[in-house]
Amino acid sequence: MHAPAAGNIERIEANFHGHGFEPHRHDTYALGITVSGVQTFRYRGAERASLPGNVIVLHPDEVHDGSAGTDDGLTYRMLYLPPERLTEAGGGAKGLPFVPDPIVADHRFRLCLAEALDDLDTQPEALMLDDLILRLGAALRRNSDDLTGQAAHQTGSSIDRAAMLRCRDYLREHCDRPVSSEELEAVSGLDRYQTARQFRRLFGTSPHRYLVMRRLDRAKAALTEDVGLAQAALDSGFADQAHFTRHFKKTFGMTPGRWTALRRSV
Repeated sequence: MHAPAAGNIERIEANFHGHGFEPHRHDTYALGITVSGVQTFRYRGAERASLPGNVIVLHPDEVHDGSAGTDDGLTYRMLYLPPERLTEAGGGAKGLPFVPDPIVADHRFRLCLAEALDDLDTQPEALMLDDLILRLGAALRRNSDDLTGQAAHQTGSSIDRAAMLRCRDYLREHCDRPVSSEELEAVSGLDRYQTARQFRRLFGTSPHRYLVMRRLDRAKAALTEDVGLAQAALDSGFADQAHFTRHFKKTFGMTPGRWTALRRSV
């Protein structure tokens, strides 16, 4: 299964038994999660095996193959990240992070990848994509063999508070529609990655997540006025009722229908 295009980032889910593909290489980072089964592959001269929940990191231009390690078959999800997107997000830093072990045990890395690969039916919004690239870059640097690069990444920079407040207000005012990266760059006067990084440092969340939360606030207010689920979803800026329900359940632990029923029972 191939997800809708997200810029030049490709996302897939693959299912197979036995030998999946012959030795080949990508000009992107291949970042994935083993969903079920045992994922076996040969990489940098050694046989590897990944179990469900493991993160897989393959560096650009490294030859690898792939097979299901048991008769039960294999399911995995993969994101192909062009190196130039990391360079952009890193402010033009030289060199790409190299992760020596292709099977990584990093909880934050796995959560970030899971978010990026969760909904393959929908193209991620631009602001969400900016945040994911920042976080994936940080995860790669955190697990790389370049300690100097890690230290440089961990060094904080000042926050343009006025610019971030403008972004916050803009997101509040326009939460009923997608907000592009270019719009937020114009509001902040900074590039998209500086904006995303500083916004998270000041408000504890990404611009995209902040936007989604304001949509949820608006939708909940509509539901308290007995607006139907589909209409509340559309009026609040969600693509459709299913899109709204996914975000609502992730945030509040129940569907909007269940939330509305509980509210009426009080």
